[in-house]
Amino acid sequence: MLNRSQQPELQAIHKIDFVKPQQFDITSTVKLYFMKEVANDTARFDLYFDAGTVKGEKGIPSFVNSLLLSGTQDKSSTLIHEQIDALGGFMESGISFESAVTSMFCLRENVLPLMHILIDAIQNVAFFEREIDELVQDKKQGYLMNLEKVSFLAQRGFQQRLFHTSENYSKVANPDYYENVSSSQLKSFYRENYLEGLFKVVVVGNLEQDAIDEIIDTIGKWSKPTTREFESNIQNLPGNTHIEKEGAVQTAIRLGKILFNKTHEDYNDFVVLNTVLGDYFGSRLMSNIREDKGYTYGIGSMLSEYNKFGYFMIATEVASEFKDATLKEIKFEIEKLQTELISEDELALVKNYLLGQLLKSADGPYSMMDLYTSAQIHGFDFEFYNKCIEDLHKITPERIKGLAVKYLNWNDMTIVTAG
Repeated sequence: MLNRSQQPELQAIHKIDFVKPQQFDITSTVKLYFMKEVANDTARFDLYFDAGTVKGEKGIPSFVNSLLLSGTQDKSSTLIHEQIDALGGFMESGISFESAVTSMFCLRENVLPLMHILIDAIQNVAFFEREIDELVQDKKQGYLMNLEKVSFLAQRGFQQRLFHTSENYSKVANPDYYENVSSSQLKSFYRENYLEGLFKVVVVGNLEQDAIDEIIDTIGKWSKPTTREFESNIQNLPGNTHIEKEGAVQTAIRLGKILFNKTHEDYNDFVVLNTVLGDYFGSRLMSNIREDKGYTYGIGSMLSEYNKFGYFMIATEVASEFKDATLKEIKFEIEKLQTELISEDELALVKNYLLGQLLKSADGPYSMMDLYTSAQIHGFDFEFYNKCIEDLHKITPERIKGLAVKYLNWNDMTIVTAG
């Protein structure tokens, strides 16, 4: 009998037994990843297009992504959404620098009907002038409202300087993005990057093989005929820049530099360093700048990834009078990591936190598939995460100090403030 007066024995985690998805070749370069092991009747499919913002000019990628369900010659946007709702579907569409993703969540019995509705809507989108005008005006209004936010101004300025040597990654929205947007521009981008831009399909759900075959047969016509290409060797512009915003009571701070992604040999260990510095609630930045000094409600650091590179960033918003003091404390915490060894107790806490986060991220087929696709982008499979666990157990205070010295030189940082 279980003795509830005695706590269970703690066991160290050394390996996760992942369920690897099946892989199907749509073409030699376009794959479908399928995870069947779903215990309930839910399902999801994701269509990945080579239609990120770096692929087009003056907001065209974003406009096209927002117009995918705007109506065909036979169906209005309202009718398309009503048909999706009638089958219990929920659609999400998003765009990033390097890709655009359209996802459908539904019951497994409705995967194929919803897929055909979605494909018809995208294949035959009409780009009506009325829909274009309404969308452009909505986005312009949103842009003008964002210009009043110091967080938007800081992030915008940070992007321009972080990706200083890349015209495609550093471009930001300007007022001329919303002038003279033509259907011909949109259609040209749509044909090249959607109708010939599909580069990956992900399906999660307890579906039979004939359903997977039908998805491949139906969607395969959109496959990208060539492999995708990306920029590398991007360099940030170090130094401090302030963006004045009259009347602002807060100042937004963005600080960071170009780094690396999962393919780099130091990635796993840098994740630990980043967590110690600012990537969980008990981090040093939070303990100092929020809990001790009271300068902010929240501050955090992150390591973001793209296909050929990544970047490190610290972000916060503080009362304007605390801007300089906050930067001083951020620098203090970085230099402390460069000169003093982290204690074994703090390192053990961070290790356990990261192991718990990884276990949480692997809980269930949907989360597990997301983990897989995050690694697959860089040519890895689930063994990448077991290597993370192995490296996590091995890391030492000396290694963390060495990484802080190697990668967190204050003079290499791009620092942008707005307020």
